[in-house]
Amino acid sequence: MRLRSFLTLGIFLLGACRAEFNAGAYGNPEALYEAALKEFNAKRWDNAARGFERLTTELSPRDPRIAVAYNYLGRAQDKKGDHLLAAKSFSRIYELLPQDTLADDGLLASGIQYGKMWRKPVLDAEYGQDAVTQFQTLESAYPDSPLVPRAEAELKRLDEWFAIKDYETGYHYLKRKAYDSAIIYFKDVIKLHPNAEKTRDAYLRLHDAYRAINYRDDMRDLCDAMRKSYPTDREVRGVCGPAPAAAASQ
Repeated sequence: MRLRSFLTLGIFLLGACRAEFNAGAYGNPEALYEAALKEFNAKRWDNAARGFERLTTELSPRDPRIAVAYNYLGRAQDKKGDHLLAAKSFSRIYELLPQDTLADDGLLASGIQYGKMWRKPVLDAEYGQDAVTQFQTLESAYPDSPLVPRAEAELKRLDEWFAIKDYETGYHYLKRKAYDSAIIYFKDVIKLHPNAEKTRDAYLRLHDAYRAINYRDDMRDLCDAMRKSYPTDREVRGVCGPAPAAAASQ
């Protein structure tokens, strides 16, 4: 027991005697980079972030090494859970050095960080829209990048979430018989997110709203659109019936 106590005390004192990481103690960017990278590889994320953040201030904005510094800074901030800071760090690569080989990586990583902050579709979608901007910038600025398929997949996921958000808002108004407001949101789902899975439900609930206020012409036009978009859907057929030409031939 006494030996174990001495060993525990020794480990504690060793940790206490370890000098704190001082990013300002290095005489040149090369030494600071090596020190910050050592902290990163040791998973001491706070130290790594301090080191690479200082490096971004010591290097010229046009120095190619700054892209690597911002990349490591963003990765360290991500590990710390500072997703907003990480998103901004990653985006700086594209902003400062759009021709750098890490620029498309930075846009993808920035979009992913923004996406992490939109935790549920029903919550405020500001960060979701920020993520969309980053992914769309990647697609337009670097159409040949191997990262484009990942950006497209992220955009599709976000599109589903935007559709869910508008649908849930519309359904909220529908249940409270605020039909005009419900109609606006269901129409937004259909117009803005035509390929989302939730769009079919938006069509059906829009039909419910029209029926509740007896908008017969709108119901008829909506059914024409639903039959075209979902020709084999059983629920659509149950709500709208067969197309007029098909019904007449029968």
